[in-house]
Amino acid sequence: MGRDPKLYLDISLPSGPGSTGYLAGDPMPDVLTAIEVDLQWLGAIAGLSTLAYAILNMILAHSRPASRHTGAARRILRTRYLVIATLLFMAIIIILWRPLPVQIPLIPRMMVSLFGAALYFASLGLYIWGLWSLGKNFNASSGFGVRLQQAHALITQGPYAYIRHPMYLAVILACWGGLLLYRTWSMLICAILMFGLIVRAHKEEQALAGAFGNQWESYRRNVPGWFPIIRAIARKDNNNHQHRR
Repeated sequence: MGRDPKLYLDISLPSGPGSTGYLAGDPMPDVLTAIEVDLQWLGAIAGLSTLAYAILNMILAHSRPASRHTGAARRILRTRYLVIATLLFMAIIIILWRPLPVQIPLIPRMMVSLFGAALYFASLGLYIWGLWSLGKNFNASSGFGVRLQQAHALITQGPYAYIRHPMYLAVILACWGGLLLYRTWSMLICAILMFGLIVRAHKEEQALAGAFGNQWESYRRNVPGWFPIIRAIARKDNNNHQHRR
């Protein structure tokens, strides 16, 4: 089956003598382009699968009773609204899926794509790890309010042992990795808009502080918000070593 060229950015090679550094008939440009296209297909499959998994968990979360709502969460964070918002967002992504007006020579372009793919896939892995670690504590939130489960627990294991917001960081980095891999207007807009998750994270921290008090404050003091630091990693490894003794 042939691939629909409309799904991809313009990856045609520059023309003209010496433009690629390869001799006529050299198969290397075609091989590198095929690798790039395959990475884009794998990225699309992985991204849509992760999104579907997140939506499923969001729906399941809303079937569980909540104990605390902040802001406008009670009105906004309803399943039908979240599903509609997700579908509208996906529609906008499809409409704006057009290549950015940039031309990158073959080898630098391949390096950009490989780096973007590595960042993208690693970020999806971090997101799923965070989702698994949250388990039944996972719930949707927004910059307008937060909804906590009735049996909500403060999760401090998995990636949450190293940073307080691994899933939000994963989404931000995945968008920037996707921008390098696909180089479309959709990914550029997503990469910029996802910085709004910083505001959402702040709202969640306020809700968690109200729900867990001193337990949250202790966790906040010992675990960085966004980027793991050597001291936090060393402390975690030391604690694990002490538990094993």
